[in-house]
Amino acid sequence: MTAKRLRIAGRVIGVGFREWMAQRAEALGLSGWVRNCRDGTVEALLDGDTAAVEELVRACRRGPRAAEVTTIEEDLAEPVETPGFRRLPTA
Repeated sequence: MTAKRLRIAGRVIGVGFREWMAQRAEALGLSGWVRNCRDGTVEALLDGDTAAVEELVRACRRGPRAAEVTTIEEDLAEPVETPGFRRLPTA
């Protein structure tokens, strides 16, 4: 099991990134959350099977069709306390 916090930069707001990521996280059985940030990045916490977390991180490097991801910062994180994957409001 792995938990990672991501900060995704580029053209990632206004392109459906949160919904795209949430659908993939749910399909992979991951817990956590995703939200837009006022600085124009997307932040996420992924928690679950290590292979599934890494698969979603790799997918985030491409993102949804209209996105242009330039960088992803990854940090290990504490596991989430609540199962399921949520879309949070902008922070």
